[in-house]
Amino acid sequence: MELNNTTQYAIRILNYINVNSTDKLFSARLLAENLTINYKFLTAIMTKLVKAEILKSIRGKDGGFKLIKKADEIFLMDIIKLFDDSFDRDACILGIDEKCDATKKCFMHDKWIKPKTEVYSLFETTTLEDVKEKGDRF
Repeated sequence: MELNNTTQYAIRILNYINVNSTDKLFSARLLAENLTINYKFLTAIMTKLVKAEILKSIRGKDGGFKLIKKADEIFLMDIIKLFDDSFDRDACILGIDEKCDATKKCFMHDKWIKPKTEVYSLFETTTLEDVKEKGDRF
């Protein structure tokens, strides 16, 4: 089980802004360079984060991005749901069936249910502020 690249980048971008934030704005160019993310890819991610009202975008020569929400109000699951369509509670871990639940389950379903619940709980209870202590390269 692995988060897709877009989700990983979104979490890294938001964490970088949170760790380095002193109420300053971060340009997309600076973020792309410091996080080694393709600029066009990064700007597409930033656009989605702005539309989701997680980031604020300020245009102009001295513009950039900053967090709108407090970091302790941004849960990792919020970011995951925004970017990772495949991260579905009922998705089959083996990709055998579109839906894998008690009525239609693969051979791993019963063994996977407990760790899957723990992983979801981890993402639902961990905030951006919680990962801040790991620094901007967690």
